[in-house]
Amino acid sequence: MANHPSALKRMRQNEKKRLRNMSYKSKVKTALKKYLKAAEDKSPEAGNLLNTSMSLLSKGVTKGIFHKNTASRTISRLSRKLAG
Repeated sequence: MANHPSALKRMRQNEKKRLRNMSYKSKVKTALKKYLKAAEDKSPEAGNLLNTSMSLLSKGVTKGIFHKNTASRTISRLSRKLAG
């Protein structure tokens, strides 16, 4: 257990970030699942869901939740599903 005030503060900050990141990742996973289901069913709303998913992934990169290449790779794979 940390004893110094700065270490205690860092622990509090890390916990807040962890919870925020978990929440955001869950939101992204839900959006991806919705899109994949719509793309599989050839639903007309798949395009809108793709845009939403791409937007969430890009924002996640900006916030430091996802690595740039991971998001790029995921977006590429999602786009291929819609086209194919």
